[in-house]
Amino acid sequence: MKNIIVGIDFSASSLNALKHAIAISIKTHGRLHLVWVKTPSFTNKVSREQMKKAMQKVQKALDDLIIETKREIPKNEVLSVILDGKTSTELTKYAANFADSIIVVGTHGMSGQDMFAGSNAMKAVGLTTVPILILREEVKINRDLVQILVPIDSSFETLQKMKFATRIAKAFAAKILLLGLNNPPSAEIKHTITVQLQHASTMCKDAKIRHAVTAIDVTGNATEAIINYAQDKDTNLIVVMREEEDDFSNFWVGSDTRRMVNTSPMPIVVIPNVNYFAVSK
Repeated sequence: MKNIIVGIDFSASSLNALKHAIAISIKTHGRLHLVWVKTPSFTNKVSREQMKKAMQKVQKALDDLIIETKREIPKNEVLSVILDGKTSTELTKYAANFADSIIVVGTHGMSGQDMFAGSNAMKAVGLTTVPILILREEVKINRDLVQILVPIDSSFETLQKMKFATRIAKAFAAKILLLGLNNPPSAEIKHTITVQLQHASTMCKDAKIRHAVTAIDVTGNATEAIINYAQDKDTNLIVVMREEEDDFSNFWVGSDTRRMVNTSPMPIVVIPNVNYFAVSK
């Protein structure tokens, strides 16, 4: 991960996200981009003179944050960027300009006026073409990754997440827990999951990543099953694929991805479906 794009609104949750981004930068030597977005709602509230003073204040706060961040990563590049527009749109467009990038944001849940309130974070998940790491406001977890949970389902694209998972595991010398989801636990699904797990295990072996393989039967809520397993195994990161739907206006309604992001007690990395973007283009 050569470019780590961090959404900053100076809230406690965005600063918590920055701490995790710093940990990634330490392990990958990636460049940190501290991104603040001047939204229309912010612009419309003040006069031109007030705007000038407000922007000077924002830039000063970003400069101070860079100084503080450089104390932890003195050899890594840290820069600030101010964008103008809708938060989720500008952040994801900016990240798409850089090869080998990841977005890191904190979220406040589903309400609030800050830049990365739940709705904006979920919009970013829906728009991004690069991996995005999301931490809910109350998530305070060890930044040094030890165990990474990778759920494996019966979908065609489920193995796409393995490239990112093995890279982040290698950077942190972490162990990957491959969790096959027999959902529903029919003979056909169990066979598919067995095959998928074999492929995923081979990817870990090829990357020389420590890993364990388990399959569970899921008869209820898959999100709950994943989170319960993650808590039981004391993992500190879950890597999932983003679900795609044809009707973008209802993109996240009732999706497992949304429930995962909104309820997980540990950070979530959501990987966009590359096949979806290939077709969309």
